[in-house]
Amino acid sequence: MSTSYTGVVTVTGEGRNGGHIAASDGLLTTELAVPKELGGAGGATNPEQLFAAGWGACFLGAVRHVASQRKIALKSTAITVEATLTHGDDGEFGLSAVLHLELGGVDQDTAVALGEAAHQTCPYSKATRGNIPATVKATAVA
Repeated sequence: MSTSYTGVVTVTGEGRNGGHIAASDGLLTTELAVPKELGGAGGATNPEQLFAAGWGACFLGAVRHVASQRKIALKSTAITVEATLTHGDDGEFGLSAVLHLELGGVDQDTAVALGEAAHQTCPYSKATRGNIPATVKATAVA
Protein backbone atom coordinates (compact mmCIF):
# COMPACT_ATOMS: atom_id res chain seq x y z
CA MET A 1 0.00 0.00 0.00
CA SER A 2 1.37 3.41 -0.91
CA THR A 3 0.78 6.56 1.11
CA SER A 4 -1.05 9.51 -0.43
CA TYR A 5 -0.96 11.93 2.49
CA THR A 6 -0.46 11.99 6.25
CA GLY A 7 -2.10 14.66 8.38
CA VAL A 8 -0.18 15.34 11.58
CA VAL A 9 -1.85 16.96 14.58
CA THR A 10 -0.52 17.30 18.12
CA VAL A 11 -2.89 17.53 21.08
CA THR A 12 -1.51 18.88 24.34
CA GLY A 13 -2.95 19.59 27.77
CA GLU A 14 -6.01 17.83 29.10
CA GLY A 15 -7.39 16.46 25.81
CA ARG A 16 -11.11 17.11 25.51
CA ASN A 17 -11.08 19.01 28.80
CA GLY A 18 -8.94 22.04 28.05
CA GLY A 19 -6.53 20.66 25.46
CA HIS A 20 -4.98 22.43 22.49
CA ILE A 21 -4.79 21.14 18.91
CA ALA A 22 -2.07 22.17 16.47
CA ALA A 23 -1.52 20.78 12.97
CA SER A 24 2.06 20.42 11.81
CA ASP A 25 1.46 22.84 8.91
CA GLY A 26 -0.07 25.49 11.20
CA LEU A 27 -3.39 25.54 9.33
CA LEU A 28 -5.40 24.07 12.19
CA THR A 29 -5.00 25.35 15.70
CA THR A 30 -7.81 25.37 18.23
CA GLU A 31 -8.73 24.79 21.83
CA LEU A 32 -10.81 21.91 23.17
CA ALA A 33 -13.49 21.97 25.84
CA VAL A 34 -16.09 19.65 27.25
CA PRO A 35 -19.51 20.71 25.86
CA LYS A 36 -21.99 22.28 28.24
CA GLU A 37 -24.31 19.33 27.50
CA LEU A 38 -21.75 17.10 29.25
CA GLY A 39 -21.31 19.44 32.19
CA GLY A 40 -18.31 21.27 30.82
CA ALA A 41 -17.62 24.94 30.21
CA GLY A 42 -18.16 24.76 26.44
CA GLY A 43 -16.81 27.65 24.43
CA ALA A 44 -14.43 25.55 22.29
CA THR A 45 -14.66 22.64 19.91
CA ASN A 46 -14.65 19.00 20.95
CA PRO A 47 -13.56 15.66 19.46
CA GLU A 48 -17.06 14.79 18.25
CA GLN A 49 -17.32 18.02 16.23
CA LEU A 50 -13.86 17.47 14.74
CA PHE A 51 -14.71 13.87 13.84
CA ALA A 52 -18.01 14.98 12.26
CA ALA A 53 -16.21 17.68 10.25
CA GLY A 54 -13.58 15.28 8.98
CA TRP A 55 -16.08 12.58 8.06
CA GLY A 56 -18.42 15.07 6.38
CA ALA A 57 -15.68 16.61 4.25
CA CYS A 58 -14.34 13.20 3.26
CA PHE A 59 -17.83 11.87 2.52
CA LEU A 60 -18.67 14.76 0.18
CA GLY A 61 -15.44 14.04 -1.68
CA ALA A 62 -16.53 10.41 -2.04
CA VAL A 63 -19.98 11.50 -3.28
CA ARG A 64 -18.42 13.77 -5.91
CA HIS A 65 -16.04 10.98 -6.96
CA VAL A 66 -18.83 8.42 -7.34
CA ALA A 67 -21.04 10.91 -9.20
CA SER A 68 -18.19 11.70 -11.58
CA GLN A 69 -17.57 8.02 -12.26
CA ARG A 70 -21.27 7.58 -13.06
CA LYS A 71 -21.30 10.76 -15.15
CA ILE A 72 -23.92 12.36 -12.90
CA ALA A 73 -23.84 16.15 -12.67
CA LEU A 74 -24.58 17.44 -9.18
CA LYS A 75 -25.83 21.01 -8.80
CA SER A 76 -25.13 21.14 -5.08
CA THR A 77 -23.86 19.01 -2.21
CA ALA A 78 -24.23 19.47 1.52
CA ILE A 79 -23.90 17.19 4.49
CA THR A 80 -24.68 17.50 8.17
CA VAL A 81 -22.98 14.87 10.30
CA GLU A 82 -24.20 14.04 13.79
CA ALA A 83 -21.37 12.36 15.71
CA THR A 84 -22.87 11.22 19.00
CA LEU A 85 -20.93 10.21 22.09
CA THR A 86 -22.77 7.25 23.56
CA HIS A 87 -22.54 5.59 26.95
CA GLY A 88 -23.29 1.88 27.05
CA ASP A 89 -24.77 -0.23 29.82
CA ASP A 90 -21.27 -1.63 30.33
CA GLY A 91 -20.03 1.84 31.34
CA GLU A 92 -17.94 2.24 28.20
CA PHE A 93 -18.14 5.21 25.86
CA GLY A 94 -18.70 4.80 22.15
CA LEU A 95 -19.77 6.71 19.07
CA SER A 96 -22.64 6.63 16.63
CA ALA A 97 -23.22 8.73 13.54
CA VAL A 98 -25.95 9.93 11.23
CA LEU A 99 -24.94 11.51 7.92
CA HIS A 100 -27.63 13.75 6.43
CA LEU A 101 -26.69 14.12 2.77
CA GLU A 102 -28.42 16.65 0.49
CA LEU A 103 -27.82 16.50 -3.25
CA GLY A 104 -29.12 18.95 -5.82
CA GLY A 105 -29.76 18.16 -9.46
CA VAL A 106 -30.74 14.51 -8.99
CA ASP A 107 -33.90 12.60 -8.09
CA GLN A 108 -34.42 10.86 -4.74
CA ASP A 109 -33.43 7.39 -5.98
CA THR A 110 -30.17 8.74 -7.42
CA ALA A 111 -29.42 10.64 -4.19
CA VAL A 112 -29.87 7.44 -2.18
CA ALA A 113 -27.74 5.42 -4.62
CA LEU A 114 -24.92 7.99 -4.52
CA GLY A 115 -25.07 8.10 -0.71
CA GLU A 116 -24.85 4.31 -0.50
CA ALA A 117 -21.97 4.15 -2.99
CA ALA A 118 -20.07 6.94 -1.22
CA HIS A 119 -20.51 5.10 2.09
CA GLN A 120 -18.69 2.13 0.52
CA THR A 121 -15.77 4.24 -0.74
CA CYS A 122 -15.28 7.01 1.86
CA PRO A 123 -12.20 6.25 4.00
CA TYR A 124 -13.98 7.38 7.19
CA SER A 125 -16.94 5.11 6.41
CA LYS A 126 -14.56 2.22 5.76
CA ALA A 127 -12.64 2.87 8.98
CA THR A 128 -15.78 2.95 11.12
CA ARG A 129 -17.71 0.12 9.40
CA GLY A 130 -18.57 -2.55 11.94
CA ASN A 131 -17.20 -0.38 14.76
CA ILE A 132 -19.91 2.22 15.24
CA PRO A 133 -23.53 2.45 14.14
CA ALA A 134 -23.69 4.79 11.14
CA THR A 135 -26.69 5.75 9.03
CA VAL A 136 -26.70 7.68 5.76
CA LYS A 137 -29.88 9.64 5.04
CA ALA A 138 -29.75 11.00 1.50
CA THR A 139 -32.22 13.58 0.22
CA ALA A 140 -32.63 15.12 -3.21
CA VAL A 141 -33.08 18.90 -3.01
CA ALA A 142 -34.13 21.44 -5.59
